[in-house]
Amino acid sequence: MSSKIKSIHARQLVDCKCRPMVEVDVVTEDGYVGRGCAPTGSSVGKFESCVLRDEDPGEYHGLSVHKAVDNVNRIIAPALTGMDVADQKGIDQKMIELDGTPEKKVLGGNAIYSVSIAVFRAAAEAARQPLYNYIAGGPIQTVPVPSFNVVNGGCYGDLTQPFNEFIIMPYGADTIYDSVEMGINTFQELEHVLAGYLGRKPEVAHAYGYAAPSEDPEVILELISEAIGRCGYTGKIGFAFDCASSEMYDGASNTYLLKGKRVSADELIAYTKKLTEKFDFVFIEDLLDEEDWESYPKANREITRTNIIGDDFIVTNRQRLERAYELKALDGFILKPNQVGTITEALDTYRYAQDHGMLAITSGRAGGVIGDVVMDLAVGLGVGFIKNGAPRSGERIDKLNFLMRACDLAPGCRLADIRPILKYI
Repeated sequence: MSSKIKSIHARQLVDCKCRPMVEVDVVTEDGYVGRGCAPTGSSVGKFESCVLRDEDPGEYHGLSVHKAVDNVNRIIAPALTGMDVADQKGIDQKMIELDGTPEKKVLGGNAIYSVSIAVFRAAAEAARQPLYNYIAGGPIQTVPVPSFNVVNGGCYGDLTQPFNEFIIMPYGADTIYDSVEMGINTFQELEHVLAGYLGRKPEVAHAYGYAAPSEDPEVILELISEAIGRCGYTGKIGFAFDCASSEMYDGASNTYLLKGKRVSADELIAYTKKLTEKFDFVFIEDLLDEEDWESYPKANREITRTNIIGDDFIVTNRQRLERAYELKALDGFILKPNQVGTITEALDTYRYAQDHGMLAITSGRAGGVIGDVVMDLAVGLGVGFIKNGAPRSGERIDKLNFLMRACDLAPGCRLADIRPILKYI
């Protein structure tokens, strides 16, 4: 039974960082409604779909999105009216053609992506299913293990920690409820550990974790390990890094920042390998610059006790993932649909990863929102684990609650078992 689009309307709202974003409502002729919005990241790959902003310094310091909103209301809406919301591929392709650029620079990736999500949700509503069941094609069996970004890198006074996110993953829990509690307890205990190390209360960082207390990643891992041990979770929680190394890479010297010094890719790989031999890592993301195609295969060969993952390196782009696979550069990628700009393109990249034995890890963005579609994708696609962020702000807590709620509503649903993909066991 078809459910045709009656109207599409966009507006400007703000994300959790109080940056303007596009939100779109799609209404069908039979009264079903889907809503979508386009969050943005702090670490943004240069090959991502374009976030079209107005560049008007008089409004939100140039970050307003009225142009993108207008493009939805004036151009996209008339073109899609009358199309069936179940035709996700056809609708997304229509928008891609309307834009005509690989990076979606004309209409704006934020405009196109928001419409794509809204259509996706409207289709699930028309099918009278939760979106994650619509994606799964039936009842869900598992929910992914959440991860927690507990310490944030960056510049703090005279200290610069180049690794962007220090992550913990409570995979050793029996249930999703236990996994969430373990992450929260460790995060809260870490505040006391850091206060003892610093001699003061730790700062809240840009991504709501604790500000890095040291330039040395090993020191930070030791402090997190202490918090894990105090909570009685040793052996049940793994580590992960989001290095976001493009942010600290210097193209002129072809070097990376590490412990206050510039080092080569080989030195960074060797140092990281030693860390994985001392600490149990589930994955390491964006260890190298997003264009360092030469060094990624070497990192993947030499660092054998963890999964090497690409985010800014891949930007959910199938062509880039294909190249990485052919070069044996990665074990998987971070699935962020707004990076590529439509649900169809994101799922195409996901399917390529599945068909080629690669991991796909869904993740929200730093500028997150309540009700992020990535959670429906995570649960509906049955991924093993996800990136949740720090357990401190509302949109990040919403993601944890989503997992617990979805599990409760699905009889027999359980926490995913990721032990088969852990390389250090």
